[in-house]
Amino acid sequence: MRVISGEYGGRPLKAVPGNKTRPTTDKIKEAVFHILGPYFDGGSVLDLYSGSGSLGIEAVSRGMDEAVLVDMNYKAIKVINENIEITKEPEKFIVLKKKDHQAILELKEQNKTFNLVLLDPPYATQEITSIIENLNKQSLLRSNAMIMCETDKLVELPSHLSDVEMIKEKLYGTTKITVYQKGGIQ
Repeated sequence: MRVISGEYGGRPLKAVPGNKTRPTTDKIKEAVFHILGPYFDGGSVLDLYSGSGSLGIEAVSRGMDEAVLVDMNYKAIKVINENIEITKEPEKFIVLKKKDHQAILELKEQNKTFNLVLLDPPYATQEITSIIENLNKQSLLRSNAMIMCETDKLVELPSHLSDVEMIKEKLYGTTKITVYQKGGIQ
């Protein structure tokens, strides 16, 4: 596993040991950022089920100003911090050891808002719909914010939630990538 492109491109990343996390493969990570736009001009990213931190680190490498990396697993938090060290820019990252809804409430209290949200929850415990609705309810999504969801190919997500609309859905083997945008396509 590595950072694919941008400022940190080519740097190796550590994976979380054990089978509690399912790292996004480099192939799918490349596809995700091809869909979202290969590079960013600033902004903030929330990686809510961060695992190794790979997706959030990739977003910062490609031009996001900062990333909030959230996971509730102690081993994941340890690996996230080790992978942040590889960037040599720890000031661009905030790491939270919290459950998803707890993190959302804390980020609301801190008046954080995001241009991009990455949702790759454990397949067995997916609550993507309620998470997106909570992000929107807590006003954490900036205008035109994009939300990327990585799910099993059999998961069906709604095309519309509050003022968030599905703009893309693509299959990669057993993985489905769904992208939503606040306000829909502009």
